[in-house]
Amino acid sequence: MIGLDTNIIIRYLTQDNEIQSKLATELIEETISIENPGFITLLTLVEISWVLESCYKQNKKDICNVLNEILVTKQLQIERKESAYLAIKQSESLNADFSDALIFVISEKEGCEKTLTFDKKARRVGMELLR
Repeated sequence: MIGLDTNIIIRYLTQDNEIQSKLATELIEETISIENPGFITLLTLVEISWVLESCYKQNKKDICNVLNEILVTKQLQIERKESAYLAIKQSESLNADFSDALIFVISEKEGCEKTLTFDKKARRVGMELLR
């Protein structure tokens, strides 16, 4: 298994740097396989979401589509895949940030009775404001 950092995935997705994109494409399409998968952490998924939104001005729907495609790629193993999937669904259906949805989903799965925040937008995914 080979761990993949955010910049490898971003270069592969965007093809915006001739040298790095070529290397990322060769790695993902020729080296990564079902037998020798790439590994993507939850933090990497959050960073991918942030980079696509802030640097590439992608909308939430397109970002959720990209994240879903990553999750269903057989050559990739995703940390806590079920939690990532649930967070993507929440983000998509509630027009919320993926990172907020992921924080809420993981907190809930770990047995938290509630998840507190100061971010009013995070209430969309079920967090409660700390007052």
